[in-house]
Amino acid sequence: MSKYTVNLNAKQREYLEDIIRKGKSPASKINHAHILLKADKGPEGPRWTDRHIQEVFGLGETMLKVVRKRFVEEGLEEALERKRQPRRPEKQNPDGKREAQVIAFLCTEQPEGAEKWTLRAIADRAVELEIVESISYETIRKVLKKNELKPWLKKQWCIAPIADANYIDCMEDVLDVYTRPYDARYPQVCLDEGSVQFVKELREAIAMKRGKVKREDYQYDPDGFANVFIACEPLGGKRFLEIKERRTRKDFALFLRDLVDKQYPHAEKIILVMDNLNTHTTGSLYTVFSPEEAMRIKKKLEIHYTPKHGSWLNMAEIELSVLGRQCLCGRIKDIEEAKNRASKWQEKRNAKQAKINWRFTTQDARIRLARLYPVIEA
Repeated sequence: MSKYTVNLNAKQREYLEDIIRKGKSPASKINHAHILLKADKGPEGPRWTDRHIQEVFGLGETMLKVVRKRFVEEGLEEALERKRQPRRPEKQNPDGKREAQVIAFLCTEQPEGAEKWTLRAIADRAVELEIVESISYETIRKVLKKNELKPWLKKQWCIAPIADANYIDCMEDVLDVYTRPYDARYPQVCLDEGSVQFVKELREAIAMKRGKVKREDYQYDPDGFANVFIACEPLGGKRFLEIKERRTRKDFALFLRDLVDKQYPHAEKIILVMDNLNTHTTGSLYTVFSPEEAMRIKKKLEIHYTPKHGSWLNMAEIELSVLGRQCLCGRIKDIEEAKNRASKWQEKRNAKQAKINWRFTTQDARIRLARLYPVIEA
C-alpha cells in the first residue's frame, strides 16, 4: 500500500469535478484532477488502482506518483499545478573581445591531461580564465564555426628544413627532371616502397544481405607484413609492382634488374627518381650480382634522389596512395591474396594508361617555398 494515500472530502471532490466539467483549465490541471478523483480512497472515492488510471486516461506512472505525493505533502492546489522549474542561469554569448580571448588560448595552449581540445574542455577553460561566467557547448561550437577553427584536428605533413642548400639542390634537380618531355628512349620512372599488413580472422564474418552491411568482428590477430615495391612512369601511364616478404638490399637489387631487363629492355637509359632509403643505392647491386652485371644494370640508370624529408617530390608516393585506397585496403589474410589483388589492380590501371599530371615547377618553388631557400650573403 502506498504511503501517499489520497483522501478527499466532499468540498474537495466538488471542486475537482467542477474543474473537469468546465474544461477551461490547462490540460495538465484537468489530468491532475482526474488522478486525484479516481485515486481517492475515502468513503465516497472510487479507489481506482494506478494501473487502472493509467489505462483509462493514458497517463504515466511517474505522473500519478508525483501528484499523489504533492497532494499529501503540499495540499490540493499544489497537486493541481505543474511544478515550476527553477530558472536556469543565462549563458553568456561572448562578444568580439571575448571571442578573441577564446581563440587566443586555443591557438597557444594544450589542454591539460588531454591530447586535444573538446567543446567541454574549451567551455571549462573559458570559465577558468574568467573570460565568461558560464557558456554553453553550443555557443562554443558556433564561435569555432564562425572563425573556421577546428582545434581537435591535426595533420601530418612533410615539414621541410629551412635554409638547407642540399634540400634545395635535390628539390630543384627533381623538379627539372619533371619538365622533360616524354621520350620512350629515356623513360622517367619514380620508385618507392610501402608495406601491407596481414591479419588472421578470429571469427568468420557475416555476409552482406538485404538491408544489412557485411559485419566483421573487431578482433583480429596481426599476422605479419610484406613489402611493396612500386615503380611508375607518370608520363607513360605505366606502373610495375612486386610484393615481397622482406625489404633487403637483395630484394631491391632484384627489383632494379627486373625494371631494366623486363620493363624497359629497349630503353637507352632509365631516368630514375627515388628517395634516400638506406637500401636505395647502386651499391645494393654489388651485394647480389657480379661486378660486371652490377655495372651493366647501373649504366642503364640515371638516378635523381629526392631530398631527405622531401618524399612529396616522388610521384611514386601518389601511386602508392592510390594502390592503398583502391586495392590493399581492408583485411588481407596472406601474401598470396595481396599479390593477387595487386596483380589485377596493376593490369587494369595499366590498361587505362592512368597518368600523373605534375604541375609544380621550379619557378613555383622559388615563389611559394621562398622561406626554404638560404639567404645569400652579400
